[in-house]
Amino acid sequence: MSQTQTTPEPYTAISHIGPHTFAEFIEEARRFHGYPAPGLIIGGIMVQAARRRLPEGVLFDAISEASSCLPDAVQILTPCTAGNGWLRVIDLGRYALTLFNKHTGEGVRVALDPEKLQDWPEFRDWFFKAKSKPEQDVDRLREEMRLAGESVLRIEPAQVKPEHVGKTSKGPIRACPLCGEAYPERTGRICLGCQGRAPVESELHRASREGPNLRAVPVEEAVGRHVAHDMTQIEPGVSKGPAFTRGQAVMPGDVCRLQQMGRQRVYLLDEDENKDWVHEDEAARLFAGALAPDGSVEPAGPPREGKVTLNASHDGLLAVDEEALEAFNLAPRVMAATRPHAALVEKGEAVAATRAIPLHLSRSETEAALATLAGAEPVRVLPLRKARAGLLITGTEVFQGLIEDRFEPILTRKLEEFGGEVVKSLIRPDDREAIASGLRELLDAGCDLVITTAGLSVDPDDVTRQALLDAGAEDLLHGMPVLPGAMTLTGRIGQTDLIGVPACALYFAVTSLDLLLPRILAGLRLSRRDLARLGAGGMCAECEVCRFPHCPFGK
Repeated sequence: MSQTQTTPEPYTAISHIGPHTFAEFIEEARRFHGYPAPGLIIGGIMVQAARRRLPEGVLFDAISEASSCLPDAVQILTPCTAGNGWLRVIDLGRYALTLFNKHTGEGVRVALDPEKLQDWPEFRDWFFKAKSKPEQDVDRLREEMRLAGESVLRIEPAQVKPEHVGKTSKGPIRACPLCGEAYPERTGRICLGCQGRAPVESELHRASREGPNLRAVPVEEAVGRHVAHDMTQIEPGVSKGPAFTRGQAVMPGDVCRLQQMGRQRVYLLDEDENKDWVHEDEAARLFAGALAPDGSVEPAGPPREGKVTLNASHDGLLAVDEEALEAFNLAPRVMAATRPHAALVEKGEAVAATRAIPLHLSRSETEAALATLAGAEPVRVLPLRKARAGLLITGTEVFQGLIEDRFEPILTRKLEEFGGEVVKSLIRPDDREAIASGLRELLDAGCDLVITTAGLSVDPDDVTRQALLDAGAEDLLHGMPVLPGAMTLTGRIGQTDLIGVPACALYFAVTSLDLLLPRILAGLRLSRRDLARLGAGGMCAECEVCRFPHCPFGK
């Protein structure tokens, strides 16, 4: 430090870092890290501070919240390494680490505290990157770190979350259907590398740049020969379709037409082309079969221009396995598109389409794309059951006749739109036992769906949720990222589905109930994650003229 700089109090200068003197640790950092980086030096002080506060003899793991320098300090001074799994890097961009009991998760978190750096100018400028490396006074920076010691640290007891405590397992291992390499199945249907996170280009993607040796000839020389693929003619604003189909012979009168379409040369059909390559039509047929294996969705006809359109085989709710669809679309040079998940569709309605992007795919590309869909049911149309519903209207003011119930006609109409019926309707006061006994009465009446109303907010008299639990309700999910209708509840009791409808349904024509009801009637088991995904598109625009479901709400 310079002679004019005063040393702040209180402080405890560092003489040792672990078993090393301060100077020795700098050399150890140089040996291990390649350079005695300032982040590694202060990291060593942080690790030492955490270790001193752990009980003697405790077996511990480490979490680093930064990916650079700090993990190396942990590996130099503790048995925890990235390789043995005792050190986990969760890169939050914060210069902090936690050492904790392997079994209980109790430990110590140490972070560099920016507010405590004000008295250490070189240290502060380094941390906030106020100076470039050439501008830094390295000797002064190290000396400030030595003198500041633990005084610039925020040291707190910590309880690590359960998912980070104990031995971590990769879980089942599978071979990636795209690259063929092994990876943890929990990361998805294909490996993270093939999901776009690989630092190097895969052989499959390199191979996709190639193609068969097609013969292209001037259109005048194609007369009497057969074309290799569909050729599209577009009349702006009028029509778009194949003017020539694969295998069609070119007649003398076709030459002028082809030239008008902008075709000066054409590819000719080669019977040997399928040895190592798959034509777009055949690829589209294969993809269509893999996308819709259960028969609830079927091809609208043979491939046209290399594309197959898939239609609903019956009325129902479109169920899209978005993970499988994404994995397929990550395969090179293929595509599939669908209507939104949970869209209500009618028999014969187009719900999906697929094609190969180029005229030919290599067989390895085709097989890899198909493998991403193995064992999945990416596109299905689920029939909606005709519910035998029970309505449980809650509210003391309604029970006592102080106000007229308006829920029953609203809910009855919504159920009847899907072919359901109300088997029994009850009104109960805001009383846990009364609501619980009402639920049991509806179950005894044979209801396979019970809809309760109101009593789901935060008022002391809102006891519907507790009453449902008293009656044996399971898997309750209270709250949806949908407006209106955030207080909606879902669950089940035995084989009977439960829906709790908040009071907003009395005012708004369309609420979260309109998104939830068809999903439940289609037999979908909803998780918290399923509900969370509704947040994007889950805010109703409250248009003056409601067009639901022909609008973005819930999509």
